[in-house]
Amino acid sequence: MDNPFKFGTIVEEKYFTDRIKEVAYINQFLKSPNHLVLISPRRFGKSSLVAKAVKESGRDYIVVNLQKVTSVSDLSAKLLREFLKNHPMERIKHLISHFRIIPSVSTNILTGAMDVSFQPDVNDSVLLDDVMTLLDKAHTEKDRLIVVLDEFQEIHQIAAGLDRRLRAIMQEQENINYILLGSQESMMSDIFENKKSPFYHFGELMRLGKLPRADFFEYLSERLADVFPETHEKLSDDILDYTDCHPYYSQQLAANVWQVGVLNPDTEDVLQAAIDNIVVSHSLDYERLWMGFNRTNRWILRRLASGQPLLSGEHKTSTVYSALKRLQKDGYVIYSDRYEMEDPFFGQWVVSEN
Repeated sequence: MDNPFKFGTIVEEKYFTDRIKEVAYINQFLKSPNHLVLISPRRFGKSSLVAKAVKESGRDYIVVNLQKVTSVSDLSAKLLREFLKNHPMERIKHLISHFRIIPSVSTNILTGAMDVSFQPDVNDSVLLDDVMTLLDKAHTEKDRLIVVLDEFQEIHQIAAGLDRRLRAIMQEQENINYILLGSQESMMSDIFENKKSPFYHFGELMRLGKLPRADFFEYLSERLADVFPETHEKLSDDILDYTDCHPYYSQQLAANVWQVGVLNPDTEDVLQAAIDNIVVSHSLDYERLWMGFNRTNRWILRRLASGQPLLSGEHKTSTVYSALKRLQKDGYVIYSDRYEMEDPFFGQWVVSEN
């Protein structure tokens, strides 16, 4: 019997949880010539959501994660490599022949994996312009390419002025729908809502929240029923209470609950055993993280983990909010209707160890 819960990678098919309205919205939106900007905290499932939507569209698409891009030439190579996976060279070689700098394309005969590279010390502006022009010219208005750029806030880390160069190219294109994803809300908001930014009001802004509890409960309950026929509903409620419906951590905890039920069916408190397993397995990572925080950050994380108020008079309000914004930017704290620790298991470790 296979574990019915999956986390940590793109979630597809039977592992995908709800988001029916969001998938339908994205698919409908992609029928327009406009672009979509999707913002949510890390591990809320935005990459899985977009992957499902673009596959259901039936159109050609490419995906590049900007966290994995090291330079403008690397971005150009990754875009071209992903493009060539779905476009046989015979069909587009006349377009590539117009490149001012011809790329080197190689294929691993054993794995079939393709690699694209350019000669070092070339004009990276020319590379980017040629590749982006290819993406546009290889498609038509009736068969637009979908280009997904994940963790788009990283654009400022790749090269100075890249946002201006990229925006200048994009505004001339007619045959591409862009979906730009980001997990750093303040940085993404600055890119798309600051009037001084080249990407100001570039596309429709969509914010992804937590999954609706009723839908998530049904998803968990159905999958836990085989192992816990009498307690699956209570366990589902308890999981969502602990994770506050966070998509990633709910899947992680449910997977561990299921595992405990299969391997140790006589466990008295299955939920607590699963939580303990996760906390112990990550304890060294949590300790390393903790050692890197200053005293103010540690104080805030302790208060959040234990459910205590932050504005207690121990620190100035301005100090607390400045620290919260830094922790939020670094992904340790999220804000939905309140500030909370992004990782509830890290919170558990903080309470137990401090």
